[in-house]
Amino acid sequence: MESNTYERRQFSHLELTDQSIGQIQRSFPPSASQCLKGFELAGRSISCIGEGGDYFDFLYGPDFQDDSLKVIVGDVAGHGIDAALLMSSAKTFIRTRATVPGKPAEVVSDINRYFFLKNSHSGHFMTLFFLDVDLGTGDASWVRAGHDPAIIFYPRTERFEELKGVGLPLGVDYGHCYREYQFAKLPQGTVLALGTDGIWEARNDREEFFGKDHFRNILRETVMYSAQEIVNAVLAELATFCSGVSFGDDVTLVIVKVI
Repeated sequence: MESNTYERRQFSHLELTDQSIGQIQRSFPPSASQCLKGFELAGRSISCIGEGGDYFDFLYGPDFQDDSLKVIVGDVAGHGIDAALLMSSAKTFIRTRATVPGKPAEVVSDINRYFFLKNSHSGHFMTLFFLDVDLGTGDASWVRAGHDPAIIFYPRTERFEELKGVGLPLGVDYGHCYREYQFAKLPQGTVLALGTDGIWEARNDREEFFGKDHFRNILRETVMYSAQEIVNAVLAELATFCSGVSFGDDVTLVIVKVI
């Protein structure tokens, strides 16, 4: 109990302002497409009902350790204002915590404790995929907190790989210790896709799922495109597939391409 009281005091300054939820969310997404030391980055989020619980972020530069790139995709359970509030609060803390040195597993464990203390009374939880790339070597580490695995496509061998790993969603267990995994520098042209399940679980008017196979096929067919063009192609195909049917969940896609 003492520990929880300390944590509550420690995190108490990370509160939302009086801005509307929409204003907060519009201030969060990074610019659409960026290039950074051998990597091309692009991402987009689409909310299914106004304000959503999905988000993505690219963290790098002096505030976040110059030699690293952190790519984050998160998904708060539920929709609407409650989910948007929780997402906004979590993202504020994630950005603050990421300015302090620590291994990815340590960072995600701290995020989990914060989220648990802020939201355990509500029963809400959040999934997260946290990728940390060493910009000097190209090697990377990742942590999964209940989120769908990221997908890697190697164009030279036309092989797909999923970045799996164990880890509970954030807010389920205060004391859960997260585990990090590593992969070595990826070959030039490789595409890494991080998304939320609103993509592959989207349905058309015949109640058919968009599916991960469909998603992988688009990655295969567009691998020579820029990261932004790949994002655009996936979302355009998704819109065509769901033509006449509203999305049932928020949709977020991030593409990291090795250049």
